[in-house]
Amino acid sequence: MGTVRYLEIAAALRQAILSGALPVGGRLPSESDLAARWSASRGTVRQAVATLAAEGLIGSRQGARRVVLRHERRHSFAELNSFAQWAEGLGHEAGSRFLSRTRRPATAEEAARLALAPGSAVLAVLRLRMLDGEPVMVERTAYADWVAAEVEAMPVDCRSVMDSLAEGSGTVAHHGEHLLDALAAGSEDARLLQVRRGSPLLRQRHVSATAAGRPIEWSDDRYRAGSVTFSVSNSAVATPLERHTGDR
Repeated sequence: MGTVRYLEIAAALRQAILSGALPVGGRLPSESDLAARWSASRGTVRQAVATLAAEGLIGSRQGARRVVLRHERRHSFAELNSFAQWAEGLGHEAGSRFLSRTRRPATAEEAARLALAPGSAVLAVLRLRMLDGEPVMVERTAYADWVAAEVEAMPVDCRSVMDSLAEGSGTVAHHGEHLLDALAAGSEDARLLQVRRGSPLLRQRHVSATAAGRPIEWSDDRYRAGSVTFSVSNSAVATPLERHTGDR
């Protein structure tokens, strides 16, 4: 219940920031005021505030009231949220459509990422993701065989595959690794995202795994330029972001 509560508080504060009700440069109410407003513990309020800090919406300085930094759409890696959870948390309408779902042998990279024997079967999915009715991302995902049947049975406009897996079979993603780079839009990406061929796209490749470390999916997500900003917070004691040269 506490987990749901802090997400509710974070969503309300996020909406106030994005709508301008809490302007850039303005300060958030104090923890005690927020706790009283939502009849919540200060620990729950701190979780909500920490979520917004990880998204880059508010300052993360401790010992003072937090300051609103920006209104832009950011996707933080501090929490393992689905595209739909992220979009809806920012007050946008998330949409999606399966374009194809095909069983085939895994490529060498897919087998390595999903910890499968070479040539093992995967479910290859092509999916278009929308924000407020506009195409913003093309998703190409290979699902491990042990979740393939469940993904195949989902409706064509399934809001979130990962949320549906969690609700249907209790399969929850607890770990993720994300690789970011940029590339030019090919013919298929350009057509689906309604941009010119060769336009710059932001690519996020990621693997998701269960708490036990069992890989669920390996995905190649390509975002239309300007549709999302990814944020990573680090410090002298924790550096979740690494830089790599070339293709990894």
